[in-house]
Amino acid sequence: MSVEKTRLKLGIVPLIDAAPLVVAKERGFFAEMGLDVELSREASWASIRDKVAVGALDGAQMLAPMPLAMSLGLSPIRVPMAVGMALNLGGNTITIGNALWERMEAADPQSMAARPVSARALKRVIEADRAVGKPPMTFATVYPYSPHAAELRLWMEAAGIDTQAEVRFTVVPPPQMISFLSAGNIDGYCVGEPWGSLAVRMNLGRIAATSGDIFAGRLEKVFAVTQTWAETHPETHLAVLQALISAARWCDDNRCELAELLAQPQYVNAPVDALLAPLLGEHGLPKTLLTFHAQAANFPWRSQAMWYLEMMKRWDMAPFALDSRAAAEAVFRPDLYRVAALALGLRVPLTDYKTEGGHAAPWNLLKATRPIEMGPDLLLGGGTFDPFASRATAMPPTAKTESGDLT
Repeated sequence: MSVEKTRLKLGIVPLIDAAPLVVAKERGFFAEMGLDVELSREASWASIRDKVAVGALDGAQMLAPMPLAMSLGLSPIRVPMAVGMALNLGGNTITIGNALWERMEAADPQSMAARPVSARALKRVIEADRAVGKPPMTFATVYPYSPHAAELRLWMEAAGIDTQAEVRFTVVPPPQMISFLSAGNIDGYCVGEPWGSLAVRMNLGRIAATSGDIFAGRLEKVFAVTQTWAETHPETHLAVLQALISAARWCDDNRCELAELLAQPQYVNAPVDALLAPLLGEHGLPKTLLTFHAQAANFPWRSQAMWYLEMMKRWDMAPFALDSRAAAEAVFRPDLYRVAALALGLRVPLTDYKTEGGHAAPWNLLKATRPIEMGPDLLLGGGTFDPFASRATAMPPTAKTESGDLT
């Protein structure tokens, strides 16, 4: 393949789910495609956003909703984006600081004994604080338009907490979450691993729930470039996608070696054993916390892009009149993924959409070049999201439920 641009600078944030980019560089998948790639370790998602937008980075690991928000002008810089693949499923944890955890245990021991922990105990603490005039507690997410913000809000709303009025949210870069919690600046947070379980190891907090407890099988990070870059460098883009897909397959099968690669200072910069726990499902973490390639983990489902957009409408973060399907189709590009994956001899989905939330156990996707083994995709509380149903676009922007039905 001739590649019209061979020297690239790609951005990452120090998280386990930067793994496909790290592996593509360290294990030679980029080099095999004729690419000379520099990985730039960025301090925050805002830095990633801005540098990709102005061309200081050719592309980057991004939060799945971030390129949607950038394309729609919901973030400070409006620029049309293209997502040719996802990098992983899941990988986040909701961590509660020790002080709040103890108050929750005292308020509702039964809820705190269950796994995942229900936010019902948090609701009781909030009510007790409000009765004596205390200000709302503060919880951190990594970026306003993020899976983390959706997960934290949905976990709370399932217990009847009004996340627009009863709590405060702030943005903290992933590696700084632990220091903010230790200093008492936040009461809890949702973040990608290892920055949740590392707080537990340091005896600063406890994990209440993981991504899989809120929306199993949800796309977490994606690889994104500007639409202009994708149109200007189509062959290079295809080469990058092929390298990352191959690297993601390697990640699923070589998790111990992956921990050693990620632990390096220029990447996650964390102890190897702290990375092994979320990768292998140790110390109380589920073995299915992170998936890099299996279960169509790299396919950029437009139905999931729509789900993110509908959640953004729910919390007044996107216009209620927004055509979620059109917005999803403009940014998420399964056509690009199919070209890259088929060139590698891999099976690919033949549909861009699927109903989310209907499977409690593994299942087979038959609308594919060959059947693809998929994992559970339950939504918290048992709701479903059908991208073709009228409810998918008619939900009031401030809709909340106490049952946990996310639609």
